[in-house]
Amino acid sequence: MSAPGPITLAEIEAAAALLRDVAITTPMEESRWLSAVVGGPVLLKCENLQRTGSFKIRGAYVRMARLSEEERARGVVAASAGNHAQGVALAARMLGIKATVFMPEGAPIPKLNATRGYGAEVIFHGAILDEALAHAIEYAEETGAVLIHPFDHVDIVAGQATCGLEIVEQAPQAATVLVPTGGGGLIAGVALAIKELRPDVRVVGVQAEGAAAYPGSLAAGHPVALAAMRTMADGIAVARPGQVPFDAIERYVDEVVTVSEESISRALVLLLERAKVVVEPAGAVAVAAILDRPEAYATPAVAVLSGGNVDLLLLAKLIRHGLAAAGRYLNVGVRIPDRPGGLAALLAGLAEQGANVLEVSHERTSGSLSIDEVEVHVQLETRGPEHAEAVLSQLWASGYEVIEIS
Repeated sequence: MSAPGPITLAEIEAAAALLRDVAITTPMEESRWLSAVVGGPVLLKCENLQRTGSFKIRGAYVRMARLSEEERARGVVAASAGNHAQGVALAARMLGIKATVFMPEGAPIPKLNATRGYGAEVIFHGAILDEALAHAIEYAEETGAVLIHPFDHVDIVAGQATCGLEIVEQAPQAATVLVPTGGGGLIAGVALAIKELRPDVRVVGVQAEGAAAYPGSLAAGHPVALAAMRTMADGIAVARPGQVPFDAIERYVDEVVTVSEESISRALVLLLERAKVVVEPAGAVAVAAILDRPEAYATPAVAVLSGGNVDLLLLAKLIRHGLAAAGRYLNVGVRIPDRPGGLAALLAGLAEQGANVLEVSHERTSGSLSIDEVEVHVQLETRGPEHAEAVLSQLWASGYEVIEIS
């Protein structure tokens, strides 16, 4: 794709006019919990409450509404891990266009069902988005269908930029805006809109450590593909940045940072527990960055929650992972006397400390055990790291040999 000229504020405002009766103006809510952590106001831009559950309808509709009648008659094709698929499917239904979407194997079931529910044909191909996208490009060449790229097109970026217009209007005093970043369409658009209106605002992109293509690409001065990716944040798992967003990010974005899987799951759980907000892993990365370095971002700060389409089974796993990352679970191995009442005494001591026992297992055959010992593995639920430390201190004070802690 040839590099276009810069997207102007007028083009972004024209996109906003197209979306007036399509996308909603999503809420901007202050998080008192995050504000207390940072020491200044932190606001959440709730794109998880957008139609289709993510920001993607913005760019998809703008791109497809600008197709000619001849292009619409040929139908459209897209590739997506789920959120762009839903945006394309809904836009196609609203505009009367046939849509085919390629999704990687293992795409979240709610995203699959919603895409089909909007009327699009779904075809599975490849293990990651980039493989599905390559097949979608081949399909477009073979059939004449118009490719609706998830991020690498000026109309897509202009559509996503309308989120930036809303941020400036809803948080006119914002000093920092943090945006989840995959292929780059959202942050490119948000940065364009914000820097046109408020060039003093610091715009920060946030990527998952296991799928962070932008740091290396920006260092190289051009998009560079990752050799491999591994992250729970499927919505931002993109191996190679798009040229259109890359050019805008290189020019307008102040910094791109990365967050770990543990930080993502912890942020997701805390958003659910403290802010009463449901997000998918990709939607939690901006908050994860704030929690990792609360002193690094000038306030008022805005964290964009880019999507909320999370499978309930995955959410259950993420909650457990996030609780573990937050120190709410404690796994210990304890050696106790192999005699009647030994286990009961251990459990009674844990109960006195207010630790909830989730699982207990015995190990009697280890060669490292004395003949009168048994090793007990206990999974505990605690109130947090300080409580976990208190539980461990009590075990040591009671004379137990604690041989494994996690």
